[in-house]
Amino acid sequence: MLYKMLALNIDGTLLQGNGRLNKTTKEAIEYAGSKGIAVTLVTSRDFSSANRIAKALKLNTFLVTHQGSYIAADLKKPMFVKRISEESCAELVRFLEKFPSRIRLVHEHYSLANRVKLPSNLVGKVMFQTSNAFSYSERYVDSLSESLAESPMSPPKIEVIFEDTEDRQDCKKAINAMFDEVDCIENEDGKLEIVPSGVSKLKGVLYICDRLNIHREEVVMIGSGPDDLPLIEWAGLGVAMGNASPKIKRAADWITRSNNENGVSYMVKEHFRKQQPIQFLRKMKQMK
Repeated sequence: MLYKMLALNIDGTLLQGNGRLNKTTKEAIEYAGSKGIAVTLVTSRDFSSANRIAKALKLNTFLVTHQGSYIAADLKKPMFVKRISEESCAELVRFLEKFPSRIRLVHEHYSLANRVKLPSNLVGKVMFQTSNAFSYSERYVDSLSESLAESPMSPPKIEVIFEDTEDRQDCKKAINAMFDEVDCIENEDGKLEIVPSGVSKLKGVLYICDRLNIHREEVVMIGSGPDDLPLIEWAGLGVAMGNASPKIKRAADWITRSNNENGVSYMVKEHFRKQQPIQFLRKMKQMK
């Protein structure tokens, strides 16, 4: 099968456990690009953070960010945006503030979070990725609801980290029952991500594929988290990282090494070395 797109999750996939990009991973992405393969990042991260990683990989492509609610190659020219309305955002925040939790409203230009002290066992789980301070403002306030009363906000995503697991489950059930406008996605680190209804990583990739005329069977997806599962199941070749859960591995067509063992690099070099460059195939009239 000839593959035309490589879709990649970021955390737990592209990045090592220390949050860094390995040199061999960068080389593998460049190698895939040299074959004429469209490479895109598919992430729960905000656009600015994902774009910083894309630049490190020398990618100039549409990125599926905010769990699929913000798709763009340029911050000023988004291809697709779906937001939580100002009214729903305010209502959600008032509800979430009833629980001991860290709440972060993730806009494409800035983020706004409540200033709380988390227990020491949760500090390491707070993965509110810091972007370039010159391009992305991160603000903290004592009361989000009071801040929104003065300056309403319509973010593509809300992130919540709870002190108690039961609170997270109860909150998710309540939101699903009370709010038709949003969906809840549980991340692998226990974070609850609230997004506009109908958006997902999978639908974000479908949106790009439709515009690039790329079919399902021509897509390779490499991921590691539960929010990658629908994409891994859908893609022509679904690849699970070695550090992924057993459920994700069972759904995958291919299992590569872990993120700390350069799993992306290993998979790309093992698989795409067998594929002729797309430009060459077109020149030889073996494909359109």
